[in-house]
Amino acid sequence: MRHAIAAEPGTAAYPDDRLRPLTPKGKSKMVRIAKGMKAMKLSFDLMISSPYLRAKQTAEIVVKVFKAKKLLEFSDALIPAADPIECVNELKRAHADARSIILIGHEPFLSHLTSLLWSGNTHLPLDFKKGGLCKLEIGTFKTGSCATLCWLLTPRQLIAIGS
Repeated sequence: MRHAIAAEPGTAAYPDDRLRPLTPKGKSKMVRIAKGMKAMKLSFDLMISSPYLRAKQTAEIVVKVFKAKKLLEFSDALIPAADPIECVNELKRAHADARSIILIGHEPFLSHLTSLLWSGNTHLPLDFKKGGLCKLEIGTFKTGSCATLCWLLTPRQLIAIGS
């Protein structure tokens, strides 16, 4: 999942990119997106979010809607400049027992990670909208092509499902 709508990069009030928050519109829209996720009867054993404020706030909204606070962790492996291969290695090392994980992060990192797991390289032209979500099914988790892309939903689609 990509974080919801946040303050624009380079905004004078937030010179540190890590501290850019969700906008009021982003928060409101994310609640509706999370309700759509719940209406889909999605479930997860673990939620891992980038520690950047906008991703953290997105995760906290999902946690609240799903009543799943104890499932939330944060990882630098999901920051915008992270290496998808390192993220896969961390997930294999630290979370091998989890059956269903939701990752909350940034673009272009999420597209690169999804592309790596689906095709074996990071070059597929995917478009994660802010608040967008995809589902991958993975048999044997490894670096490289190991996943089937089940769906990639836009925020508008998720909101419509929850309406």
